[in-house]
Amino acid sequence: MGYTGTMLGLLFASTLGALSQQASAPPPPPDVTVLHARIDECSADFTVKDAEGKPVYGALIHVRVRFGFLGIKRSDLEVGTSSAGKARIDGLPRRARPLLYDITLADSKAEAEQDVEKTCHAKFEVTLK
Repeated sequence: MGYTGTMLGLLFASTLGALSQQASAPPPPPDVTVLHARIDECSADFTVKDAEGKPVYGALIHVRVRFGFLGIKRSDLEVGTSSAGKARIDGLPRRARPLLYDITLADSKAEAEQDVEKTCHAKFEVTLK
């Protein structure tokens, strides 16, 4: 009886080990990189392409958010684009000064502007030049 109990214990332990390895395996990369600012409910979606119209991986999107009374609260946010050239910033403030996004990769640059009071959920298609 001791032998059977030991075998069952080993089988159970190896099954748990295999399941934990599967559960801890990294998920496949998403087609959109998401940054959660957690300030409010607005958002900005970006699709970044090169001059040939191909998606750009790793372009850096930066914005300084100024919100609150007299714009005293500030937050610098940065997110990189996915392999599909896409990125999203969630949780932007509903009331803030207009947001100016700087999109860069090496020597290529572009800009986009969002007035969150007029357009809470913005979508941008940007071409780096």
